[in-house]
Amino acid sequence: QVQLVESGGGLVQAGGSLRLSCAASGSILRFNYMGWYRQAPGKQRELVARIFSGGYLDYADSAKGRFTISRDNAKNTVNLQMNNLKPEDTAVYYCHVWIMSSGYWGQGTQVTVSS
Repeated sequence: QVQLVESGGGLVQAGGSLRLSCAASGSILRFNYMGWYRQAPGKQRELVARIFSGGYLDYADSAKGRFTISRDNAKNTVNLQMNNLKPEDTAVYYCHVWIMSSGYWGQGTQVTVSS
């Protein structure tokens, strides 16, 4: 069983930065990708960024140039550095791991950006 625990969300002013971290436990050695999704009120959950096992990075257009995803293999964490945050980035951010044919989600962490 895989468990994901997110941290690092909070309230920040527009233009500020936050760093989200997701700690993974369980059998994730054969993961396909790890990443971050977000869901704003009244909207569908959407991809923010993900990192594949071979190192390939995939970003949503809204995240390019502002967000950076990284993985710490030793600590089994995936991080999302978010800079120049905008009010439209306000959402619950979820960590997601896809392993073989199964997907796992964290409980989510709230990010609120004030204007």
